[in-house]
Amino acid sequence: MLTEIFKIITSILRLDKSFFKDKKNFGQASIYFAILLILIGALISIIPNSSFLRYMGSYFELGIVKGPSLRAIIITSLVMWFVKTTYLFFVGTILFPSAKTNCSYRKILILVAYCQVPLFLNLFIISPILLFLAIITYCWYNISLIIGLKIFLNYDGYIKTILISLAPQIIFLLYIFSIFQTSNVNFS
Repeated sequence: MLTEIFKIITSILRLDKSFFKDKKNFGQASIYFAILLILIGALISIIPNSSFLRYMGSYFELGIVKGPSLRAIIITSLVMWFVKTTYLFFVGTILFPSAKTNCSYRKILILVAYCQVPLFLNLFIISPILLFLAIITYCWYNISLIIGLKIFLNYDGYIKTILISLAPQIIFLLYIFSIFQTSNVNFS
Protein backbone atom coordinates (compact mmCIF):
# COMPACT_ATOMS: atom_id res chain seq x y z
CA MET A 1 0.00 0.00 0.00
CA LEU A 2 2.78 2.45 0.85
CA THR A 3 4.50 1.73 -2.44
CA GLU A 4 1.27 2.55 -4.30
CA ILE A 5 0.87 5.83 -2.39
CA PHE A 6 4.51 6.69 -3.07
CA LYS A 7 4.03 5.88 -6.77
CA ILE A 8 0.96 8.13 -6.93
CA ILE A 9 2.76 10.98 -5.19
CA THR A 10 5.90 10.82 -7.34
CA SER A 11 3.94 10.43 -10.59
CA ILE A 12 1.76 13.44 -9.85
CA LEU A 13 4.71 15.57 -8.74
CA ARG A 14 6.53 14.70 -11.98
CA LEU A 15 3.35 15.53 -13.96
CA ASP A 16 3.62 12.10 -15.60
CA LYS A 17 1.02 11.86 -18.37
CA SER A 18 1.36 8.09 -18.57
CA PHE A 19 0.12 7.87 -14.96
CA PHE A 20 -3.20 9.44 -15.97
CA LYS A 21 -3.51 7.16 -19.01
CA ASP A 22 -2.95 3.95 -17.03
CA LYS A 23 -6.40 2.59 -16.11
CA LYS A 24 -5.11 0.51 -13.19
CA ASN A 25 -4.20 3.72 -11.33
CA PHE A 26 -7.91 4.52 -11.24
CA GLY A 27 -9.21 1.02 -10.45
CA GLN A 28 -11.17 -0.32 -7.48
CA ALA A 29 -8.66 0.46 -4.70
CA SER A 30 -7.93 3.94 -6.01
CA ILE A 31 -10.92 5.51 -4.23
CA TYR A 32 -9.36 4.52 -0.90
CA PHE A 33 -6.05 6.08 -1.92
CA ALA A 34 -7.96 9.20 -2.98
CA ILE A 35 -9.68 9.48 0.41
CA LEU A 36 -6.35 8.99 2.16
CA LEU A 37 -4.72 11.71 0.05
CA ILE A 38 -7.56 14.14 0.79
CA LEU A 39 -7.21 13.49 4.53
CA ILE A 40 -3.43 13.89 4.42
CA GLY A 41 -3.85 17.11 2.46
CA ALA A 42 -6.34 18.40 5.01
CA LEU A 43 -3.91 17.75 7.84
CA ILE A 44 -1.00 19.34 5.98
CA SER A 45 -3.11 22.44 5.20
CA ILE A 46 -3.07 23.29 8.90
CA ILE A 47 0.60 24.31 8.66
CA PRO A 48 0.39 27.10 6.02
CA ASN A 49 -2.97 28.20 7.42
CA SER A 50 -1.45 28.74 10.86
CA SER A 51 1.46 30.69 9.28
CA PHE A 52 -1.04 32.86 7.40
CA LEU A 53 -3.12 33.49 10.54
CA ARG A 54 0.01 34.32 12.52
CA TYR A 55 1.10 36.81 9.83
CA MET A 56 -2.33 38.45 9.55
CA GLY A 57 -2.71 38.62 13.32
CA SER A 58 0.61 40.40 13.72
CA TYR A 59 0.23 42.64 10.64
CA PHE A 60 -3.22 43.92 11.61
CA GLU A 61 -2.45 43.81 15.36
CA LEU A 62 -5.21 41.30 16.07
CA GLY A 63 -3.16 39.23 18.47
CA ILE A 64 -3.35 35.47 18.30
CA VAL A 65 -5.94 34.35 15.76
CA LYS A 66 -7.25 30.86 16.45
CA GLY A 67 -7.65 28.60 13.42
CA PRO A 68 -10.54 26.23 12.72
CA SER A 69 -10.85 22.91 14.52
CA LEU A 70 -9.48 19.70 13.03
CA ARG A 71 -13.03 18.44 12.48
CA ALA A 72 -13.94 21.57 10.53
CA ILE A 73 -10.81 21.27 8.39
CA ILE A 74 -11.48 17.63 7.51
CA ILE A 75 -15.18 18.16 6.78
CA THR A 76 -14.44 21.24 4.68
CA SER A 77 -11.80 19.35 2.70
CA LEU A 78 -14.17 16.50 1.96
CA VAL A 79 -17.03 18.82 1.01
CA MET A 80 -14.80 20.91 -1.26
CA TRP A 81 -13.48 17.72 -2.88
CA PHE A 82 -17.04 16.76 -3.87
CA VAL A 83 -17.95 20.33 -4.92
CA LYS A 84 -14.89 20.66 -7.17
CA THR A 85 -15.49 17.20 -8.65
CA THR A 86 -19.16 17.92 -9.29
CA TYR A 87 -18.30 21.19 -11.00
CA LEU A 88 -15.63 19.57 -13.21
CA PHE A 89 -17.88 16.62 -14.06
CA PHE A 90 -20.88 18.80 -14.92
CA VAL A 91 -18.96 21.34 -16.98
CA GLY A 92 -16.56 18.85 -18.57
CA THR A 93 -18.96 16.04 -19.46
CA ILE A 94 -22.38 17.68 -19.72
CA LEU A 95 -21.90 21.32 -20.76
CA PHE A 96 -18.73 21.13 -22.87
CA PRO A 97 -17.94 17.51 -23.78
CA SER A 98 -15.82 16.62 -26.75
CA ALA A 99 -17.02 14.03 -29.24
CA LYS A 100 -14.84 11.44 -27.48
CA THR A 101 -15.66 12.35 -23.85
CA ASN A 102 -16.65 9.30 -21.86
CA CYS A 103 -15.74 9.78 -18.22
CA SER A 104 -17.38 8.78 -14.96
CA TYR A 105 -17.89 10.90 -11.86
CA ARG A 106 -15.79 8.41 -9.89
CA LYS A 107 -12.76 8.88 -12.16
CA ILE A 108 -12.88 12.65 -11.83
CA LEU A 109 -13.37 12.29 -8.06
CA ILE A 110 -10.18 10.24 -7.87
CA LEU A 111 -8.36 12.60 -10.25
CA VAL A 112 -9.16 15.65 -8.12
CA ALA A 113 -7.85 13.87 -5.02
CA TYR A 114 -4.68 12.68 -6.75
CA CYS A 115 -3.95 16.14 -8.11
CA GLN A 116 -3.90 17.54 -4.57
CA VAL A 117 -0.48 15.95 -4.08
CA PRO A 118 1.53 19.12 -4.97
CA LEU A 119 -0.29 20.85 -2.11
CA PHE A 120 1.50 18.43 0.24
CA LEU A 121 4.60 20.58 -0.30
CA ASN A 122 2.83 23.23 1.78
CA LEU A 123 4.27 21.20 4.64
CA PHE A 124 7.37 23.38 4.30
CA ILE A 125 5.50 26.66 4.87
CA ILE A 126 6.36 26.89 8.55
CA SER A 127 6.95 30.64 8.58
CA PRO A 128 5.06 33.60 7.12
CA ILE A 129 8.16 34.36 5.06
CA LEU A 130 7.57 31.16 3.09
CA LEU A 131 3.90 31.85 2.27
CA PHE A 132 4.80 32.60 -1.36
CA LEU A 133 5.42 28.84 -1.77
CA ALA A 134 1.66 28.34 -1.48
CA ILE A 135 1.24 30.09 -4.84
CA ILE A 136 3.79 27.76 -6.44
CA THR A 137 2.15 24.61 -5.06
CA TYR A 138 -1.31 25.86 -6.06
CA CYS A 139 -0.13 26.45 -9.64
CA TRP A 140 1.44 22.99 -9.63
CA TYR A 141 -1.87 21.54 -8.43
CA ASN A 142 -3.74 23.29 -11.25
CA ILE A 143 -1.26 22.11 -13.87
CA SER A 144 -1.60 18.49 -12.75
CA LEU A 145 -5.39 18.83 -12.76
CA ILE A 146 -5.37 20.32 -16.25
CA ILE A 147 -3.18 17.51 -17.59
CA GLY A 148 -5.41 14.85 -15.99
CA LEU A 149 -8.64 16.47 -17.19
CA LYS A 150 -7.37 16.74 -20.76
CA ILE A 151 -6.65 13.01 -20.76
CA PHE A 152 -9.88 11.98 -19.00
CA LEU A 153 -12.20 14.21 -21.00
CA ASN A 154 -10.40 13.40 -24.29
CA TYR A 155 -10.01 17.03 -25.30
CA ASP A 156 -7.88 17.85 -28.33
CA GLY A 157 -6.11 20.86 -26.83
CA TYR A 158 -5.38 22.43 -23.50
CA ILE A 159 -7.34 25.69 -23.96
CA LYS A 160 -10.74 24.17 -23.20
CA THR A 161 -9.33 22.24 -20.25
CA ILE A 162 -7.62 25.34 -18.84
CA LEU A 163 -10.80 27.38 -19.12
CA ILE A 164 -12.91 24.67 -17.46
CA SER A 165 -10.41 24.11 -14.69
CA LEU A 166 -9.62 27.74 -13.93
CA ALA A 167 -13.01 29.39 -14.61
CA PRO A 168 -13.98 29.65 -10.90
CA GLN A 169 -10.65 31.29 -10.04
CA ILE A 170 -10.87 33.67 -13.00
CA ILE A 171 -14.41 34.68 -12.09
CA PHE A 172 -13.39 35.21 -8.46
CA LEU A 173 -10.42 37.40 -9.47
CA LEU A 174 -12.60 39.47 -11.80
CA TYR A 175 -15.06 39.94 -8.95
CA ILE A 176 -12.29 41.04 -6.57
CA PHE A 177 -10.91 43.48 -9.16
CA SER A 178 -14.38 44.91 -9.73
CA ILE A 179 -14.75 45.53 -5.99
CA PHE A 180 -11.46 47.40 -5.89
CA GLN A 181 -12.39 49.48 -8.93
CA THR A 182 -15.79 50.53 -7.58
CA SER A 183 -14.60 51.36 -4.08
CA ASN A 184 -11.92 53.79 -3.13
CA VAL A 185 -9.67 51.49 -1.16
CA ASN A 186 -6.55 53.17 0.12
CA PHE A 187 -3.74 50.78 1.07
CA SER A 188 -1.37 53.37 2.49
